Amino acid sequence: MANPWTLGPGGGATAEHARFPARALTRIPPMARKTVLDLQAMKAGNQKIAMVTAYDYTMARLVDAAGVDMVLVGDSLGMVVQGQPDTLSVTVDDMVYHGRCVARGLAEAHLTVDMPFMSYQVSAAQALTNGGRLIKETGCQSVKLEGGARSALAIQALVEAGIPVVGHIGLTPQSVHQLGGFKVQGRGEAAAEQLVRDAAAVQEAGAFCLVLEMVPAELAAEISAQLDIPTIGIGAGAGCDGQVLVCNDLLGLDARFHPRFVKRFAELQNPVIDAVRHYVDEVRQGAFPADEHSFHRARGPHRVARLY
Repeated sequence: MANPWTLGPGGGATAEHARFPARALTRIPPMARKTVLDLQAMKAGNQKIAMVTAYDYTMARLVDAAGVDMVLVGDSLGMVVQGQPDTLSVTVDDMVYHGRCVARGLAEAHLTVDMPFMSYQVSAAQALTNGGRLIKETGCQSVKLEGGARSALAIQALVEAGIPVVGHIGLTPQSVHQLGGFKVQGRGEAAAEQLVRDAAAVQEAGAFCLVLEMVPAELAAEISAQLDIPTIGIGAGAGCDGQVLVCNDLLGLDARFHPRFVKRFAELQNPVIDAVRHYVDEVRQGAFPADEHSFHRARGPHRVARLY
């Protein structure tokens, strides 16, 4: 199957696109956001793609205002939001709920939503049913699923139905038990060759973008150079066409979690704790609420209404 996400002569999207103001209370039409062709044009123009995760309206609004190109509602919400040890218990209903919340907060960034464990592995028909539900019920523009050649039929079915797909190879968290943990993939020659084949299979099946997670930087750069579609790296070096990080990680909201591939662009755990601690102290001391935080009745004589 030929990949449909290519730029025709004179007919492709350009890197320059209209800027849309943030809107707090109205739903943003999906086509106001970056499209798959915009992202393809970024690769063609050697522009790096910045992608982050978000799981709620407030964070979506903030990262969109910061100028990210793509937002992923990842099944990582199982760990980040739900406190689970992995992503395996996340359901399609979970993804629909969080996807809807994030969609309301985005004005410009492309929105993709993860297909959770066992929502596409059974058959291409199952993938089509669940992928279609995510598109219809969340307002996202694409779905993401894990796996290389083994997921090619699911990718092809989705794309043929008009659903854009982001692939994901390397460390695939839904296969954590099979992989023996969250480990770097593709270090050996045979494993590297398999990842190259998987990347080609994902592109050939019709995916418009590919996430490379925790693979050697040299291998990720080689794959990125071979593919026509953009690659998004996480723990895959600087040679990818873009990067993705979990929003909570880049903001430093959990000091306990600091894998090598994460750079904290802020350290917000302690400021959040300090702010809430300050609130608790003022409530207990009677300092909050102060008069400026309170409402008052109109001036003049007042009578207390009789209850009986």
